[in-house]
Order: sequence, then C-alpha cells, then structure tokens
Amino acid sequence: MISISVVVCAYTEDRWEDILAAVASVRAQSHTAHETLLVVDHNTPLLDRLAKEFKETQGVRVLANAGPRGLSAGRNTGIAESSGEIIAFLDDDAVAERDWLRHFASGYEDPRVLAVGGRTLPAWESGRRPRWFPEEFDWVVGCMYRGHPTGRVPVRNVLGGNASFRRTAFEIAGGFATGIGRDGDKRPLGCEETELCIRLTRARPDAVLLIDDRAVIHHRVPAARERFGYFRTRAYAEGLSKALVSRSVGADKGLESERRYATRVLPAGVGRGLRDAVLARPGGAGRAGAIVAGVMAAAGGYVVGSVRARRAGATFAVVDVTGPAPATRGTEGTRGTGTRGGEGGR
Repeated sequence: MISISVVVCAYTEDRWEDILAAVASVRAQSHTAHETLLVVDHNTPLLDRLAKEFKETQGVRVLANAGPRGLSAGRNTGIAESSGEIIAFLDDDAVAERDWLRHFASGYEDPRVLAVGGRTLPAWESGRRPRWFPEEFDWVVGCMYRGHPTGRVPVRNVLGGNASFRRTAFEIAGGFATGIGRDGDKRPLGCEETELCIRLTRARPDAVLLIDDRAVIHHRVPAARERFGYFRTRAYAEGLSKALVSRSVGADKGLESERRYATRVLPAGVGRGLRDAVLARPGGAGRAGAIVAGVMAAAGGYVVGSVRARRAGATFAVVDVTGPAPATRGTEGTRGTGTRGGEGGR
C-alpha cells in the first residue's frame, strides 16, 4: 500500500476544535495515513498545547514551523520532516471524508502522475450559502467553484488545501514559494500551489496533475468570510498573488486557466444572476453584482501587484525541502531569502 504522509498547518488556538476534527478525520481514513504532521506557525502556546494533546497518539507528530512565518514555509517544514511516498495537505479548518486518501492513492497508480487534488465543499457557519454569494467565486473561501474541471481529469494546478504530491515532485521543483501565500490573519493572499504546479510541469513537461472530485473535504467557512467585505478583500488579494505568479512563470501560463474562467464562466454566471432577478428569484441581482465586483477587485489587485513587482522585483523565494543543506532558487528579480524546511524561522 502506498504510504501517504498528511500535513496539517495550524497557526491559532481559535481553531482548536477545528484542528482536532481535522486530525480525527485523517485518523479515520479507509486508506490509513502513514503519519500526520501538525505544523504550528510560530505560536508557542498552540505548539505546547497540541504537543500535550497528541503526546500519546501514535502516528501524529507536532512540529514547529522551521521557516519564515506563513503557510508556505509551514508546508515546507512538513515536507522536509515527512517520510511517506506521497505528501497530502489538509487545511486545519477542514475535515476529510473517509475515502479521501484512498482516492488520492489510486491516482498515483500511473507513474506519470505527480499531483492529485480533490473537491473542497463549503460548510457555511450560518448553515447555508449567502444568497448573494456566487458559486463561481467559491475559491474565495478555499472551495471548488463553478467552472472548475470535474471528474478525474488533468488540470494545470491543484488547490492547496486539498491536495497531494508525489515526493519526487519536490525533488524536481523544490518546495512552496515563501512570500506568496497565507500569513496567519494578514491579507488573504494565495496562489502558492499554482506557482508550484506550473514550476513543476515546466521542469517535467510529461508530468500529469489530476483532480479527482471523489476525494472530498468539507471546509468550514466562518461568519466573517460570509460577508461581502471579505469577498472583495480576498478577490483583491488574489489579483496581487496572480501578479506575483505571472512575474515568476509568465502571464501566458500564469493566467492560462483564468482567461477561460473570465471569458466563459463568469459571463454565464452574470447571465444566470440577471435571469434569476428577472424571474424574482432571491439573490439573483446580488450574485450578478458580486461577480462584477469580484472581477473588478481581482483586476485591481493584479494591476497594483504588477506595478509593485516591476518596481521592486518579486519578493518570494523557492526553497529546497529535500536536500541535505539549505538552498534557494530566486525568481526573476529576486534574491532568494528562504530557508530549507527544518531550519530557520517562518
């Protein structure tokens, strides 16, 4: 049976119950996890509390993020400390269905496959989706969105909160780039997994990256993220992140999927919203308006991010998470400043 290490990155005690639920869902898998690595992001009280909680739990290890502060470095720490053939990532506020790892494992029967992602469904704290919130923008809350490929098909990139990679993927391409993704409760940036996947397929053009929508997790959406203010802020941050990715890998590849999404999926979403408004269905006009506002916010973020990148150069670095010594790979206009997972600070 293929061995799968699961990495769960945590940063705040506010998610204590969520973290316990995430770990419990991993331990209940039909395909038993090789190990579960809980990586804590520069939060000593949470680190100590989790270490005490899982002290006697076989197969669960609690680690301090050994890189710079942020989700990417936390993941890199987990990669460096793991020993499974496959490394899977689960958000600390999500729970996986019982066959999550089994579906991941089946994807790797093809040796060309270097990554397999799954389907992430929102668990709204209010109990239901806000009427104005368009399914086309579920990526705002870290979930699969309308227009994303379905079934078991090749994709440009997997989504980081519900994803797995063959260990050799990190030997080929290095780890997650620091300076792109999340940093605790600061501005909700993203796209670190997109940049990694593009970098991986550039280094190994014959690599296959899959989405298997049978590998399901349920991602908690707190009340604060059900509000339009967060929606707009997250869309703007996505634009900033996409500008960094495009700076690294080029706009042709960095925006390949986004062009199809913007020219096909979103206009259809606006049309559905307006149709529902004409038919007096609740939320139709709000959804159409939210799509337009989301596009404008993301476009604004992209323009601002592009200008900043041209002026100052990209500020992220790719780190070696598998070698015996620290190493960095700077992107264009970047001096590598990251450290190998397992050393330094986040």
